[in-house]
Amino acid sequence: MSDMPPPPPPPPAEPAGQPAPQNPNTMAGLAHALLFTGFLGPLIVWLIGKDQSAFVDAEGKKALNFGILVSIAYVLVVIPVLGWLLWVAALACAIIFGIQGWNKASKGESYKYPFNVNLVK
Repeated sequence: MSDMPPPPPPPPAEPAGQPAPQNPNTMAGLAHALLFTGFLGPLIVWLIGKDQSAFVDAEGKKALNFGILVSIAYVLVVIPVLGWLLWVAALACAIIFGIQGWNKASKGESYKYPFNVNLVK
């Protein structure tokens, strides 16, 4: 007979149906990166991550507010010439500021848009 103790039990498995925790920097960066979709992309990311992280909540709100502003500019496209130029400018701002926001947020730093409206607080 052996005086060896029994082997330790295996570690408990993660419960089924529970998603792996998201990195808040990635989620916050994604909110900024999806600005080209107007308000829809930042809204989805903010709704998913706002209760998981204060950083995602804060950065998601900033991206959502700017996304609302971009969406308003997208809607103004119905004005013939000025609307088209405004749409191009809004898309360029959404892409440029979205990349800058994603870059900062993915490093865990807060990003402040050069201009924004605070509709979602």
